[in-house]
Amino acid sequence: MTAHAHIRTPLARVRGRGAAKSGTGHFWYQRVTAIANIPLTGAAVIILITLLGRNQAAVAQILGSPVIAIIMLLFIASITIHMRIGMAVVIEDYVHDETAKIAALMANTFFAIIVALAAAFGILKLSFGL
Repeated sequence: MTAHAHIRTPLARVRGRGAAKSGTGHFWYQRVTAIANIPLTGAAVIILITLLGRNQAAVAQILGSPVIAIIMLLFIASITIHMRIGMAVVIEDYVHDETAKIAALMANTFFAIIVALAAAFGILKLSFGL
């Protein structure tokens, strides 16, 4: 093979995808959620600090307000997506048995969905009084 020979097919080179066939999608999703997590985590921490020492009715009123609810829902979505992608990378890198890897990736996805839905349900219940 010459020094300039390519292992990938011409179609793979055009699409910009490597052997995993997924390109850089996960890489960019993780970077975008990491950047989004910076202000969203800061906002969530500030919101939670303002809730300290308040009674249940005041907490429900604050978390149920539209602006706070939207910030918290965005925080939940961004943090759980970032968590799922990060754990998937760890699983893909360190679990070598294919069956165990697939099971762990599925469990990771289901766990992230359950966490996101449970947290979102709590915020939406406060917002809409369900």
